[in-house]
Amino acid sequence: MNRRNFISSAATGTALATAAGRAFADAEGGAMTRRFAEQRWALDNIIRANGVDWDQPRSLYLSAPCGVEANADFAAIRARVQKMADIGPAFESTAKRREAKARDAEADGNKVTARDNWFMAAILYGAAEWPYDDFTDQHLALHQKKRECYTNYARLADHKVEAVSIPFKGKSIPGWFHLPPNYAGDKIPVVISIPGMDSFKETGVALTNDRWLSRGVAVLAIDGPGQYEAPLLGVYVSMQNWIDAGPAIVDWLLRNPEVDGDKIGVTGTSFGSFFGTILTANEPRIAATAVSATCLEPGCHTIFEEASPTFKKRFMWMSNFTDEAKFDEFVKTLTWEGHAEKIFKPYLVVAGEADELSPLEYTERMIATMTGPRQLVVYADSRHSVGNVPSANLGPFPPTLVADWLLARLNGKPMKSERWYVDPTGRINKTSI
Repeated sequence: MNRRNFISSAATGTALATAAGRAFADAEGGAMTRRFAEQRWALDNIIRANGVDWDQPRSLYLSAPCGVEANADFAAIRARVQKMADIGPAFESTAKRREAKARDAEADGNKVTARDNWFMAAILYGAAEWPYDDFTDQHLALHQKKRECYTNYARLADHKVEAVSIPFKGKSIPGWFHLPPNYAGDKIPVVISIPGMDSFKETGVALTNDRWLSRGVAVLAIDGPGQYEAPLLGVYVSMQNWIDAGPAIVDWLLRNPEVDGDKIGVTGTSFGSFFGTILTANEPRIAATAVSATCLEPGCHTIFEEASPTFKKRFMWMSNFTDEAKFDEFVKTLTWEGHAEKIFKPYLVVAGEADELSPLEYTERMIATMTGPRQLVVYADSRHSVGNVPSANLGPFPPTLVADWLLARLNGKPMKSERWYVDPTGRINKTSI
């Protein structure tokens, strides 16, 4: 039985953990931080006061790829979640309802309705996985459901969707490869889509009107080292793993006849901004990179020591640490320094002026260090998740800006190295870098 079939079978959590090389007994998660343990009471009170989006707008970025039909689902989840323990069950119960709708629709021959519900169920099951930083049966069952529902979506999708397992150091990097609807057989650009710490590859392409596919760009959506499915395969975050991931991924892409090898781009969001930067710096075949919602503070002190304790706890699991002191030494290695200087292809970073997880000063310093063609776009008053402020509503819509910029670069359109400041009126103030 191959690894993918093993992961998606009815194997027990113990067997899977053996295959992955780790087993954690604590049902709350193998990794535990001092702040998470000591501040759990405060965390529950903060969630009670602010809801499921207390640390980031997760209900918005998870709802967005699902389309308008999912709005009521996420509104109900926001109303239901009053504490940390509510998050998994709230998403799981909603996922089960969507899964049942998909099965009924398919049985009635309503394939479009079935397709849409399979997709929504997959996203909801993936969201339900988030609180479980462990290898328990509960987590593995949710993961299996996510894969099952997304596989059913892929079977009915309006475009080709292929499950991907990229060989990597005796293990694999999982992904989904999407071709645009009505693909005609020519070589086309492709974007490697890297999610953030708390997101997953299935969110990388929207159910309808996807920003990449609608522009004729193929998408390889991955869970890179340490991200969501990857730890279940024994592939964890490390600088070396992200340095080595680029060549493995690009080699895989170049074996596909649909891919134009001169037009391979990278996009990453949140921690994907850091991972995408390291990948690009060490893979010269990447033609252009566009990242947003930055995590570019060397050593990551702000996100791990000053923000919600859930971030550090989750990243410990992603990087295979259970000892907090050892993890604190490990995070000192997480830096773009010595890597970003090697990027000579077009590079875009979109940041919030008031980023609370990675202060803007570190992004500014990285951009100043780089010498290739580069652009920094700063949205006034925006926090880490760029948007939901007047500058983003009245100025260029951030996801659209990223998509148009990256496609232009892949098509060889020249650019100026500039810093853009989008003010609260939406006006763009440009200065040379």
